[in-house]
Amino acid sequence: MEGTLPYSLFRYIREDIRSVFERDPAARSTLELILSYPGLQAVWAHRTEHWMWEHGLKLLARWFSQITRFWTGIEIHPGAKIGHSFF
Repeated sequence: MEGTLPYSLFRYIREDIRSVFERDPAARSTLELILSYPGLQAVWAHRTEHWMWEHGLKLLARWFSQITRFWTGIEIHPGAKIGHSFF
């Protein structure tokens, strides 16, 4: 993730939401995506966890990754690199 975390994260969130609306005809609102798409929630959490991993906060990143897995049922290793418009 380039730049500072908040700027990059919000840029990716906007891109991900736009990507879902382009590809999923069932998507009706941004609020619905945020609250009920566990795949998006997992990707967004991963972007934060990956930033932590890259900045030497490996234990914290793994711990947050486990919380994300519990919350969404999806596990993405914090060291994994994923690209833009993951959806």
